[in-house]
Amino acid sequence: MYWLKLRHLQQAKYYGLLLLRNRFSSQKQLPILTLFTKDPCPLCDEAKEILEPYKHRFVLQEVDITLPENSVWYDRYKHDIPVFHLNGQFLMMHRVNTAVLEKRLARVEEEKH
Repeated sequence: MYWLKLRHLQQAKYYGLLLLRNRFSSQKQLPILTLFTKDPCPLCDEAKEILEPYKHRFVLQEVDITLPENSVWYDRYKHDIPVFHLNGQFLMMHRVNTAVLEKRLARVEEEKH
């Protein structure tokens, strides 16, 4: 029972911080692209290289799923990293899909104007 409560607290903390950031941020604030990763992760390293031309359009936040406080994400993504969320919503996994990334970034940028 304790681990279930801890799990929900971790998720609530993650999404709560995103909501607060979005609510009190200026319109010029970049979206957050969260990379769920571990060390080592060659696919994650490859993904970060592919993301390099886009880095001016988002803030990259890395979440190491092997840390004890990220056990919720480990349970969910241990066989699927790299996994990406954009502003707290699932975006893609395994490899960077630049078409999906472009589309979602454009949508986020449109919403800010």
